[in-house]
Amino acid sequence: MALIVHKYGGTSMGSAERIKNVAKRVAKWARAGHQMVVVPSAMSGETNRLLGLAKELSPSRVSTAYHRELDMLAATGEQASSALLAIAMQAEGLESVSYAGWQVPVRTDSAFTKARIESIDDKRVRADLDAGKVVIVTGFQGIDPDGNITTLGRGGSDTSAVAIAAAMKAAECLIYTDVDGVYTTDPRVVPEAKRLTTLSFEEMLEMASLGSKVLQIRSVEFAGKYKVPLRVLSSFTPVDIDVNEEAVSGTLITFEEDEKMEKAVVSGIAFTRDEAKISVLGVPDTPGIAYQILGEVAEANIDVDVIIQNVSKDGKTDFSFTVNRNDYQRTIDLLKEKVLPKLGAQEVVGDTKIAKVSIVGIGMRSHVGVASKMFKSLSEEGINIKMISTSEIKTSVVIDEKYVELAVRALHKAFELDQA
Repeated sequence: MALIVHKYGGTSMGSAERIKNVAKRVAKWARAGHQMVVVPSAMSGETNRLLGLAKELSPSRVSTAYHRELDMLAATGEQASSALLAIAMQAEGLESVSYAGWQVPVRTDSAFTKARIESIDDKRVRADLDAGKVVIVTGFQGIDPDGNITTLGRGGSDTSAVAIAAAMKAAECLIYTDVDGVYTTDPRVVPEAKRLTTLSFEEMLEMASLGSKVLQIRSVEFAGKYKVPLRVLSSFTPVDIDVNEEAVSGTLITFEEDEKMEKAVVSGIAFTRDEAKISVLGVPDTPGIAYQILGEVAEANIDVDVIIQNVSKDGKTDFSFTVNRNDYQRTIDLLKEKVLPKLGAQEVVGDTKIAKVSIVGIGMRSHVGVASKMFKSLSEEGINIKMISTSEIKTSVVIDEKYVELAVRALHKAFELDQA
C-alpha cells in the first residue's frame, strides 16, 4: 500500500485511555497494509508543566545556557508519549519502536527553543518499516551540529511530522487534532461555520498566519515547499471507522487547485486578538524614515504586521504599525529610548484593544469588488476600520477588539460561507 505519516496532538495523547485509542487507530491503518510512521506530541499540559517548573527556578530566562536546558527539559514530554504509544502498539500485537529526534537523527540549527530542521536521515526508520514495524518518532525536537537537543517552538510537532513525510516521500501526512477539519471560521464564534473538504496551501498558509490555530504556520510552509499533501481530521471519531472512509474525511490541504476551489471567492474568515497598534506621531517626512523606525524594531527581533504612513502635512507625517500584543510594551520603550530622540518625533502612542479580521480565498484573484463588499458589510454594522492590509488572496482590517465577533459573523454571512 502506501507510506503514511500520522501526527497526534497533545489532547489526543492526553491519557492512557486516549493513547490506547491512538494505538488502535494506527494498528487499523497498519493492518490495512500501510507502512506507518507516527509523530506524537507530549501529553496535554505536560510541556507547560515542565516549563513552569523551569520558570519557578529561574524567572530571568535570558542566557543561551538556560535555553539549552529548556530544550533538554521540554523534549522529555514527547519522549514519554512516544514510548507510551510504542508500548500500547505492542499491546495491540504490532511490532513497534520509538525514537527521539536525535536518534533518527532529525538535524537542526542551534537556535534553542525555536530551531529549524535542516535535514533528516531516514535510513533507520526505513529499515524498521521494511521489517514490518510501526515507527514512532518524537515530534517537536532534533539535534544540532554540536550534539545538543533542540526544540522547534510551539506547535513544532506539526512541523516534525510534515518534515518526516517530506523526507520519506510519504503519500500523505494526516494531522489528527481535537477538531474534524478546517472550518470557514471558528465555530465557537459562528455556529453556522462549515467544514471545508479542500483548501489550497496558499489559503491555509494565510489562515494560519492570520489567526487560525488548526496548523502551525511553519508546518504549512514546509508542506507547500515539498508538496506534501496534508489532511486535518479528528482523533475522536470512532476508532473502528473504515480506513477508506477515514482516509477521505476532514480537510485536505492540497497544492492542486481544482475547479471547485477556484469558484470560491472567499474560503474563510480568520481573526486574532493578539494585536497592538503603535503610532509614531510628527515624524519628519524624509526618505528612509520607515527604516529608521522599523530597523530598530527588527533588531530587537520584534515582528511587525500591518504598516501605514499617513499623508505628509507641513513636512511631518504619522507612522503606524501593529505588533503582537506581547511585544507592545517592549516596542513602546524601544521607540521612546532610541527612535524619538534621533528623529525628533513628537510622541509615541499605542492601542492594545484592537483585533485583526481577515477574509481569505484564492478566488479573490479573479473577482473584483471583494474588498469593497467587506468594507460595506462592516460599515453596515457600524464598525470603523483603523488599518487595512491586502495581498492577492486576502484582505485584513484592524478594528476595535470589542467588535471582532460581530465583524466575523457579519462577514461570514455577507460572503455566504454558511452555504459552503
